[in-house]
Amino acid sequence: MKTFIYQMKSGIGRTHEFERKRLAMYCVNVGIKCGHGCAYCSTPSMVRMHVGFKCLGLSPFDNDYAIIDPTTPHRVARDARRIKNRGMVQLCTIADAWSPEAQEYNLGRKCLEAILSEPGWTVRILTKNATVENDFDLICKYRDRVLLGMSITGTPDKSNLISATEPYASPISERLRVMLKARTDGIRTYAMFCPLLPGIANGPDQINELVSLAVEFGAEEIFAEAVNPRGRGLILTQEALAQKGFNTEAAVIASIRNKTRWSRYVTDLIKTLQQSIRKYYDIEKFRFLLYPAGLETNDLRRTKQDDDGVVWL
Repeated sequence: MKTFIYQMKSGIGRTHEFERKRLAMYCVNVGIKCGHGCAYCSTPSMVRMHVGFKCLGLSPFDNDYAIIDPTTPHRVARDARRIKNRGMVQLCTIADAWSPEAQEYNLGRKCLEAILSEPGWTVRILTKNATVENDFDLICKYRDRVLLGMSITGTPDKSNLISATEPYASPISERLRVMLKARTDGIRTYAMFCPLLPGIANGPDQINELVSLAVEFGAEEIFAEAVNPRGRGLILTQEALAQKGFNTEAAVIASIRNKTRWSRYVTDLIKTLQQSIRKYYDIEKFRFLLYPAGLETNDLRRTKQDDDGVVWL
């Protein structure tokens, strides 16, 4: 995994998209390309026009490199002082602040310190890396102003499959261990089940286990999302699974490249989650992030008939 440096302009910025998702009003990003190498990632499609890729002569769709900006904490500190209308900051929305390349510069901790040193700010952490545990001392210091979430994309028994699609992220068992330790340490948590891939994490047994784990680590909310079909993510996920010999799961991913099957997968996933949430958790604290444009008419109608917990985007 190669790392490139590119100096960005933003520190703390408004994020209307994540505000619609009920996650945060503001965002901080420490780069434009994450080093966890998740095959299904749809972010390259969203940031593909960023001038940084052109300046570095790189394709946003290649998965063998990361782009970060070590100077980000300076701008974050500036904006944390300057902005008067303060609220929740998502750290991060594009590139993980605890990914391997970000760890080299301690970007997660530095950005956290810069934000929390000013009153009125709260932070929602989202990471796939267990090294966030190294910053529990800082998080505990500001425990009322920080929400910790680790992206959980399946149950521990599917670790080999998940490692194929998320090669440089921490193992699922480590992510869950950190979340349980967070509760023990009195840190506020939320659950982020995203994406729940078909054939890996969308079955009733897997969903029930995930929801039960969220209850165990004291999640204040549960967010969930289907895999985004945009860009080359599904193709890359299919290839990553096949290369590791997971041909059955690769075939399932291939099947939802069909619009009708993708629509049915999403609708069934919502219903399975709702059923589990109602049984083990609280439907009022459930947030399924849904872009309805890709749903077939019958699936859209079915979803609207019972859309408890659905955040329409």
